[in-house]
Amino acid sequence: AKEILVATQKFTGVIPPVVVPDTEDHQLDVASFERSINRMIDAGVDGLFFLGSSGEVVFSTDERRRQIIAEAVRIVDHRVPVLVGIIDTETERMIEHGKVAQELGADALVATCPFYALQGMTALHEELDLPIFAYDIPVCVHTKLPWKLLAKLGAEGVLAGVKDSSGDDISFRYLVQENEKNGHPMSILTGHEVVVLGGADGSVPGLANVEPEGYVRQWKAAQAGDWATVKAEQDRLNEISHIWDVTSGVQGYAGGVGAFKTAMNIMGIFDSPT
Repeated sequence: AKEILVATQKFTGVIPPVVVPDTEDHQLDVASFERSINRMIDAGVDGLFFLGSSGEVVFSTDERRRQIIAEAVRIVDHRVPVLVGIIDTETERMIEHGKVAQELGADALVATCPFYALQGMTALHEELDLPIFAYDIPVCVHTKLPWKLLAKLGAEGVLAGVKDSSGDDISFRYLVQENEKNGHPMSILTGHEVVVLGGADGSVPGLANVEPEGYVRQWKAAQAGDWATVKAEQDRLNEISHIWDVTSGVQGYAGGVGAFKTAMNIMGIFDSPT
């Protein structure tokens, strides 16, 4: 059943990693969450990825993760696929998160390399019943997933796809080409939001929380082969991405997610920039 699901359900297009709004006392702001999710779906996104880096997954307790998944599944209500991050320090913890996400109605799971005890994607595939995406983000987990290994796991049916946030364009291109040679068993998504690379099956841009329409227009133009429009949209989105540059006192993901939340608060989507 798992192999049939992987083969029949395609994950392509614009799949934003959803930013999660907090109240000022650090509780989940459900009303703002609903506004943001509905806004992105109305803009035409093709899926939503919850509990990724932009969703502050590693800063969330198990209880908060469960609440986010439950509210996300309720709000999305089958309108687009729901991908859920099961990121943690070692494989047993990731399997636990995966079982909760399955129980709550996720459509696919997204797993980094465990960042404390290095184990395997094969164990996740054996224990869980949903399609699994490998999330390649060495800046956070300190291990680069080799493109040859990813391609092999895709060909073997262990992985349904890859979300590449490595910033390694050469490795990404090799992976895309090898995936094609293998008959395109995986959906390969780029998290490289200022250079949405050719050959990807879709993108996972955090900036789409702020400006989803541009990424949707870019994707549709790429599907139509209108590369002038693709470039124009990318250039415009890159200008918007400079909101990261105005943060002070924070850096890295704190600056990026903080900029998203502040922008969305100013735009009236989030009630607080917390």
